Amino acid sequence: MKYLEMNHVKKSFDGLDVLKDISLSVEEGEVVSIIGPSGSGKTTLLRCATLLETMDCGDLAYLGESAAAIVDGRSVYQKPAQLAKIREKFGLVFQNFNLFPHFTVMKNITDAPIHVQKRPKDEVYREARGLLEKMGLADKESAYPCQLSGGQCQRVAIARALALNPRVLFFDEPTSALDPELTGEVLKVIRSLAQMHITMVIVTHEMAFARDISDRVIFMDGGVVALEGTPSEVFESDNPRMREFLGHYARV
Repeated sequence: MKYLEMNHVKKSFDGLDVLKDISLSVEEGEVVSIIGPSGSGKTTLLRCATLLETMDCGDLAYLGESAAAIVDGRSVYQKPAQLAKIREKFGLVFQNFNLFPHFTVMKNITDAPIHVQKRPKDEVYREARGLLEKMGLADKESAYPCQLSGGQCQRVAIARALALNPRVLFFDEPTSALDPELTGEVLKVIRSLAQMHITMVIVTHEMAFARDISDRVIFMDGGVVALEGTPSEVFESDNPRMREFLGHYARV
């Protein structure tokens, strides 16, 4: 079953076309990594998928439920109440954590399930403690974000996203704000989620990780999908732009 469908997505800012007719679908349990140079449109695509940006044109649906559809050449979105329900189908982990600094770890994780989803507090706290244990943070529930390392903050952010029981989990460069040692912590957690067959879309600059973890890799360049396929098909492709991109990457 298609958990996410995006068709003919276009987005421009101040007359600059950032996304040029992109289509993307993600199946249940699939891990899709999106790679490409800076400015290729990766994060904009993710922001359109998660309703943080409105598409100029394009269809967007989760589990067959339409969030936006093309009408007369432009995207028309569902009413706010319908979009609120659709937002519950996905979670998003940002590169800079976006934790509430004045909330403890536990409150960061439990606030939305209790106050937005109106779920029983006991149930939410029980699940949150289970998530913290999975993240290796069982002893941090009373800590504040300022008392944690960057890697710990990102693992709290992942737990917070999972606490909403999303059908699709999005990551926007989840390790870009971390040093190499902390990056390994976070990648290990994401790897464990893949083994649990959680449906994920990951924008990443970690090439070895993308190759290792993904069912499918999408290489974006200049606002289009330049290449798409299995990790070996993409990373071993003769596509000149892909070879150039990997060459630059190897020299960094």
